[in-house]
Amino acid sequence: MNILLIGSGGREHALAWKIAQSPLLKTLYCAPGNGGIADVANCVTLDAADHGAVIEFCRDHEVDLVVVGPEAPLVAGLVNDLKAADILAFGPTKGAAQLEGSKGFTKDMCAKYGIPTAAYGRFEDPEFAKDYIRKQGAPIVIKADGLAAGKGVIIAQTLDEALDAVDYIFDGAFGDAGAEVVVEEFMTGEEASFFALCDGVNTLALATAQDHKAVGEGDTGPNTGGMGAYSPAPVMTDDMCERVMKEIILPTTEAMADMGHPYTGVFFAGLMITDTGPKLIEYNCRFGDPECQVLMSRLDSDIIPLLEATANGTLAEHTASWNDKVALTVVMAANGYPSSYQKGTEIRGLTAAEATGAKIFHAGTKQEDGHVLAVGGRVLNVTALGETVTEAQAKAYTAVDTLKWDDGFCRRDIGWRAVAREKA
Repeated sequence: MNILLIGSGGREHALAWKIAQSPLLKTLYCAPGNGGIADVANCVTLDAADHGAVIEFCRDHEVDLVVVGPEAPLVAGLVNDLKAADILAFGPTKGAAQLEGSKGFTKDMCAKYGIPTAAYGRFEDPEFAKDYIRKQGAPIVIKADGLAAGKGVIIAQTLDEALDAVDYIFDGAFGDAGAEVVVEEFMTGEEASFFALCDGVNTLALATAQDHKAVGEGDTGPNTGGMGAYSPAPVMTDDMCERVMKEIILPTTEAMADMGHPYTGVFFAGLMITDTGPKLIEYNCRFGDPECQVLMSRLDSDIIPLLEATANGTLAEHTASWNDKVALTVVMAANGYPSSYQKGTEIRGLTAAEATGAKIFHAGTKQEDGHVLAVGGRVLNVTALGETVTEAQAKAYTAVDTLKWDDGFCRRDIGWRAVAREKA
């Protein structure tokens, strides 16, 4: 098969790395790719926002399947236009991608179809939002309704923080994504991520993960796109996974079909595991980043048949097998992230770091004259396997410490809850 992968992040490098292992692959293209993806795919200059150009490329290069990595092209309807051009594509349509594109849409769906989630309110007027917050009290969660690169969520511990958060979002902190806010009940429990494929009718549970969104150690500081992750999530027992499928994933599949937006692609359910069971925090309509890196590291099955079956409606014929080991990834980011940071700094020691047994997935990098340069905020995903979270963590940080990049940083405690659980 000829496959076109859309995206340039660590998620896309992990997908490209896994796709490239398949004997079914003829040629893998990636648009635009990055410095690491260039080692396993043909990186091409192609604007995913120009749907006509993507379609023309697919026809010119006899592309059999398009895999859309990031959320923005999905929310913009790239899959709709590919399907209209009779090109097979992995990912939800624009209508189905509202699950991520609008937090309010998802909350309304949960309320209508009885899917467990936090109590909430939707507001286009800041004063109405503030009135609601004063009645509910703190702690409370304030979210920009639209896409905000994983950063549009503010957990306010006090009433003043909550009221300030409303102004912050409505004043344009997240651009158009903040034209509406969703205010949610603060839920208590342990967060986890659950992934499942869906072909519009059939679903296939994949695996679980836990990530660290905050920039600072101990999960402190502002939210980022993710500073590290590990899989599987210890809190996600077999019983809990069954409950998630029964109470959240399957009802969502039925709801989306009933609403006229049958869902095809991957469900990425962000969950809170409470004393009464799993509750949905939010949906993403693509593989997570950095969760995808640990999932692909554990997936034993050939990924191409799974992607193809999801796209063409034959998922019921397939299963997925997983490595029993733990995978853990540490995100290395440019100094200053998630605020301003310098671009163009050189990273050395990549070969030596991988010689320790880790796999390094590139995110914000490019290759130039034989050098690897950092050109993004989140730059590398240093990933390792181990029999336990503790072992995988130690291997990942051994590789991190082998790298030579003075202009980057990472959290030193990825997996800390699971490590503490293993030592207890």
